[in-house]
Amino acid sequence: MTYENAVEAAEFIKSRYPHAVETAVVLGSGLGAFADDIGNAVKIPYEQIPHFARSTVEGHAGQLVLGELDGKHVAVQQGRFHFYEGYDMQQVMFPVRTFGRMGVKNVILTNAAGSTEPEFPPGTLMLITDHLNCMGENPLRGKNDERFGVRFPDMTEVYDCGLQQIANEEADAIAHERFEKGHDEVKTDFLRRGIYCALSGPTYETPAEVRMYRQLGGNAVGMSTVPEAIAARHQGLKVLGISCITNFAAGMTGENINHEEVMETGARVAEVFKELLRRVISRIN
Repeated sequence: MTYENAVEAAEFIKSRYPHAVETAVVLGSGLGAFADDIGNAVKIPYEQIPHFARSTVEGHAGQLVLGELDGKHVAVQQGRFHFYEGYDMQQVMFPVRTFGRMGVKNVILTNAAGSTEPEFPPGTLMLITDHLNCMGENPLRGKNDERFGVRFPDMTEVYDCGLQQIANEEADAIAHERFEKGHDEVKTDFLRRGIYCALSGPTYETPAEVRMYRQLGGNAVGMSTVPEAIAARHQGLKVLGISCITNFAAGMTGENINHEEVMETGARVAEVFKELLRRVISRIN
């Protein structure tokens, strides 16, 4: 997946949607409904975009949606590519490479994740403050193309503090409004802060592994996001990460984990999740 490949994909997308896009969003499992709120939408199936892979997981529609949200032009990846699907890291991070060639400045990465914290129950949203890459591979491994970024990119602040502040402020505003309206299907204090631990999958973690990741500092575990975050920072893009906590990780409750639970929880928090994303995007310069 070369620089020229990314330029070709970006030019194709711009031929279908010629407006300048500054913010891109990657939607995780069960969170794809956000793309339905995009106005004047242009939908491009991944198989039409040069060099894009195919999304094979339930809950990932497999298309790029471009359009308007509160006067801002956005690109929304409705479904992503995962390492566990058999794709290599070059393919997994290729959409973010393409966003960079399109002129995108901000990337919002979302995912469904399992909680290692009793205080982070299903239905909580977790603002990612940092991550642990436990996938066994770094997406930048191999020959570096300086046109993407430097050989040894700094990862001191992967997740932009300014974007985190905006997300916190908007979550507080939503929580206040929901409290006044008496909503209780999703907790009003729905946004927490934590560290995301990325694993290769596709198996869910064992209870012993969950205890280990918690000891390492991971507040939530999942199978995505980190390769894209690294690729974005390599290119100088600002990153905001949000996990939807869809289940307690293995061993936390004694119950088994299944993908249907992930999808159901994503649907339950869809409205508050969409509202938070909309408000954050409207404030990004």
